Amino acid sequence: MTALPPSSSPPHSSPLRTASASHGVHLGGRLRRAIRALTEPPPPGVIEEPGELPTVPADLVPLLRELGAALLSSGQSVMDTEQQIGDIAQAYGADQVRTLVLPTGVFIHVETAEGPESDFTGPDTETTLPLHQIGAVDRLVRDLSTGTADLAESRVRLRQILAMPPLYGPLAVVLGHALLTVGFGLILYPAVDALPAYVVMGALVGLLRLLADRWPTLSTALPVVAAFLVSLATITVVAPALDTDPIRLLAPPLVSFLPGAVLTVAAMELTSNQVIAGASRLVYGIAQLLLLAFGVVAAVTVAGPFSTTSTSPLLGSWAAWVGVLFVAVGHRYFSSPPRGSFWWLLLALYAAFAAQTVGLVLLSPQLSGFVGGLVLVPVSQAIARARTGPPAIVTMLPAFWLLLPGALGFRGVSELATGVEAGATDVIDTVLALFSIALGVIVGTALTRDARRVGRAMVRAVTPTP
Repeated sequence: MTALPPSSSPPHSSPLRTASASHGVHLGGRLRRAIRALTEPPPPGVIEEPGELPTVPADLVPLLRELGAALLSSGQSVMDTEQQIGDIAQAYGADQVRTLVLPTGVFIHVETAEGPESDFTGPDTETTLPLHQIGAVDRLVRDLSTGTADLAESRVRLRQILAMPPLYGPLAVVLGHALLTVGFGLILYPAVDALPAYVVMGALVGLLRLLADRWPTLSTALPVVAAFLVSLATITVVAPALDTDPIRLLAPPLVSFLPGAVLTVAAMELTSNQVIAGASRLVYGIAQLLLLAFGVVAAVTVAGPFSTTSTSPLLGSWAAWVGVLFVAVGHRYFSSPPRGSFWWLLLALYAAFAAQTVGLVLLSPQLSGFVGGLVLVPVSQAIARARTGPPAIVTMLPAFWLLLPGALGFRGVSELATGVEAGATDVIDTVLALFSIALGVIVGTALTRDARRVGRAMVRAVTPTP
């Protein structure tokens, strides 16, 4: 009998098992390369010789100027504004672009083949744009970042965005402000007897804001006038009738003047080493609080001494969760978010508030904002990636209001101005809350960016090589 030649394959092997083992080896190698790409330090930079200056479209620098003004009016940090302007410039061939972004202006310098081009602009408006305009500006930025949008048409589109009217009429805006007041009242001081007062005073301040939009002189002094009228009515009428502390009733009606988002963005800029921008924005936020406190002091001077004791019954802890719902509905009519974004806004508000509540249990009231900011960023980014989701900035700005650093700061300054001993403690708590929220947002942004990198690396690793 003729002996068969020995097989080159191991005993009990099969082509299928051999292919599976080979695929496992390749997969393991790809995973190791993905992990190495995420953990190894970047290679040292290479000094390149300057090449020829690019030829950029004629409308690029004017568009960047107008867009920079719109981004400033959207309430974004200087880091995000500078990044967006730089990405658009590079998408259209302007590799050598320098930007200097401050809360009061944007300086743009572009080196081109025809010569250097420089431009400077300030914000289009002294107030923050409504949310539907902010969302439209963000979508325009995304289209321009691809480098395929027509620049001349984009300039026209930007001007149309800034000319968009509010989504709701004056009565709806007043109603929205009243609902915001009720919502923040349920969160800050959920006194049963104070709910009707919240509605009336919130509607009064909403009417004042509408009147100030048509009367520039009143608009300049509106924070002082609103704080004076609300404080005078509270001290002389509302607080004696309810037998409650008037200081605790002041913040909810004045919520639209509280610079919570401004102070939070200022803390983010300071934490990110943007000292000039952060300091100037911080001073502006403090000045807003002092204007409100001046109105309170003027009302106290007119009304005379008052009692800070309170016997009004308070609602349970569930009232704050209902208050978040009122805040979302109030923002829908007062802040004019894009159509179809209400449920997404409600989701972001509840996510931030729930995270802050968990932080309150695990950490402390001053540091609970870190957990809220940490969760807010990935939730807002996930919402923005949904098919019907609004841009992340649209859900983040109202959430900054909800995290309440501005309300705490105003209460502390008001208590200091009126001689209440707890004022210094509230001011310190506000400073800690500001930087805890800012740190949470920064860490959440970094973790979200790293998670996307890991996800892309994993996808590349598990995708078979053709």
